[in-house]
Amino acid sequence: MANEALSTLNTLIETLKDGKNGFESAASDVKDLNVKATFQEFAQQRARLAGELQAQVRKLGGDPETSGSAVAAAHRGWMNIKSALGGGEKSILNEAERGEDSAVKTYEKALAENLPAEVEGVVRRQYSEVKQAHDRVRDLRDSWK
Repeated sequence: MANEALSTLNTLIETLKDGKNGFESAASDVKDLNVKATFQEFAQQRARLAGELQAQVRKLGGDPETSGSAVAAAHRGWMNIKSALGGGEKSILNEAERGEDSAVKTYEKALAENLPAEVEGVVRRQYSEVKQAHDRVRDLRDSWK
């Protein structure tokens, strides 16, 4: 069970690192101060959540993931291209919401696995935070003209 838990936690850490990098990239691409502040807040949140999971991996005797994925780096590149081509806030919010959909699904998959109780409690609490962030990004996107 420890190896499965380590693998699951490292997948979540990678997802959180991807989210942190994505929100930082998106924050630098938007002009609206409210959207920028929201993205910066979520970048900080993802860094904090990743740190918590890295500590859980160490407790289980594993080596925590320290970077994001190549797929997410490509997604950020696509966001930058859209921004450069004048996609604007709505386009960036669409991409951010798509990234958040992926994060929520990764957490849901993790919660379906057999995790140690303490780890499951941390993952469940984090899932709630990630889901709330997803919903805020979605609502922000839907309110954009």
